[in-house]
Amino acid sequence: MPDNSPLITAEQFAAQTSAILGSVGQVIDGKPDAVRSALVCLLAEGHLLIEDVPGVGKTMLARALAASVDATVRRIQFTPDLLPGDVTGVSVYNPVDREFEFKRGAVFAHIVIADEINRSSPKTQSALLEAMEEGQVTVDGSTHMLPDPFLVVATQNPLEMEGTYALPEAQRDRFMMRISMGYPDAAAEALMLRQRDVVNPLSAVAPVADATSIAHLIAWGRSVHVAPALEEYAVALAQATRSDPNLHLGASPRATLQLVRAAKVWAALDGRDYVIPDDLTALLIPVFAHRLLPARGAHRAGAQPVEAALTQIVERVRVPVATRS
Repeated sequence: MPDNSPLITAEQFAAQTSAILGSVGQVIDGKPDAVRSALVCLLAEGHLLIEDVPGVGKTMLARALAASVDATVRRIQFTPDLLPGDVTGVSVYNPVDREFEFKRGAVFAHIVIADEINRSSPKTQSALLEAMEEGQVTVDGSTHMLPDPFLVVATQNPLEMEGTYALPEAQRDRFMMRISMGYPDAAAEALMLRQRDVVNPLSAVAPVADATSIAHLIAWGRSVHVAPALEEYAVALAQATRSDPNLHLGASPRATLQLVRAAKVWAALDGRDYVIPDDLTALLIPVFAHRLLPARGAHRAGAQPVEAALTQIVERVRVPVATRS
């Protein structure tokens, strides 16, 4: 029987993750929740969607995370003329060997930054579907495996911005989490003015982890215990979204799976080797909200119907209570 125990200790996990958080945090001032969410996606083997207006640090967060990990990194600038083959790769005829050769696309990297993903057509966006779900791409009937670990960090502007396309539902469902950066507070913005007028903050970022150490951190996250009652609680939360009258589209089974995976890493970052209900509820909106659609008529002035519905679901679904034998 294979040994699935992690290859590092709890102390090593804490030291390594603290180093990554600190490295990214020195670039992204005053946004610890966003930095933590990015690390959770990396270690839970998910993908991260960062949605916000231009200029608030979406791409900077992705680049800082990539710079903190000594692994292959590729950046794809999504534009209306970007083709699927630019992302996945194409087969090119070699006249010398008289056969087709596969030329790898930009997706072949440990960390892929998909910048302004909703500025390309849905056809090009869909080129990432197989890569994000199965860690591979298929071109002309041949399958090519992607590096492991593999993380897509995508940025997108709000849909009301000119020149954007809505992400297909299947694409949204493949992102483990969606976060927003938000505007910095006054102190962080003033510090940015003083520092970045002199030097690029990314120039001071040195790798504090590599692909092997990330694989060990991922294995530690997998080993975190989830009690059967908490698995049932996660399922109950997902099922509640499917029957909520304020929601037209509920959470998929993939969403439930990714909620539990993210909660395990979230617990590990808090120094625990077991998940508690608060881990699930803390991640419910980042993991579920972008996958759900509000029911017709659910919009209200100044309200976010999906987030409001999830808040009510947390209040409504019974939290499991620990018992002693």
